[in-house]
Amino acid sequence: MDKDELFKKPQEQIGDFCFGDKVVSVFDDMVSRSVPFYYEIQRMISEMAKDFATEGSNVYDLGCSTGTTLLHLNTVLCASIKIVGVDDSLEMLDKCRNNLIAADIKRGYELVLADLNKGLVLENPSVVIMCLALQFIRPLYREKLVSEIYRQLNPDGCFILVEKVLGEDSLFNRLLVKYYYDFKRRNHYSELEISQKREALENVLIPYKLNENLALLEKCGFRYREIFFKWYNFSGIVAVK
Repeated sequence: MDKDELFKKPQEQIGDFCFGDKVVSVFDDMVSRSVPFYYEIQRMISEMAKDFATEGSNVYDLGCSTGTTLLHLNTVLCASIKIVGVDDSLEMLDKCRNNLIAADIKRGYELVLADLNKGLVLENPSVVIMCLALQFIRPLYREKLVSEIYRQLNPDGCFILVEKVLGEDSLFNRLLVKYYYDFKRRNHYSELEISQKREALENVLIPYKLNENLALLEKCGFRYREIFFKWYNFSGIVAVK
């Protein structure tokens, strides 16, 4: 695993963050050092997916990146279930495919190149997962995307959503950000790395408040919504059709 040093040196101009070759090469290190309890979240996702996935159905990971979630799913789902990874980065999908091949996965799987801002088509989905992915969808298109997920999801299927979130008011939002940056410092990111990455993500990663995400799920039709993970400004929600 290559170490994330993308923002270690001063950059004259900070461009928008994108999931190209440079990010892909260090992504696994980046996410493990930038997302609290990342691997525990992955374990929880696969644990819940196992309970909702039905034989012969498909389980989707939207924004599959390097395939970490898919690899976890492969260890718990019955063999008749197909796993499908969707991402808008060809470089990410190439890395994901290599990781799945290296793991010698025997079950059926598919990797799809698609821009979720433009919608999606799901086939026989019992579980749909978005782990730190909806936050990268433009706010203008989020309700349409979540509505499409709900409409196409099988009855009693679930949508598992993990997101970075804003505090419910400015006081707590400032505190949550402070605690989060302290977390990154403990994982050996410098002040320069933190500030430059923040600038790169500013117009790309747009978080909602936790209550806004819950309200969105309710508006789109999900009858049950439960928070299964919360760490300062990160949350996980499972919603059932």
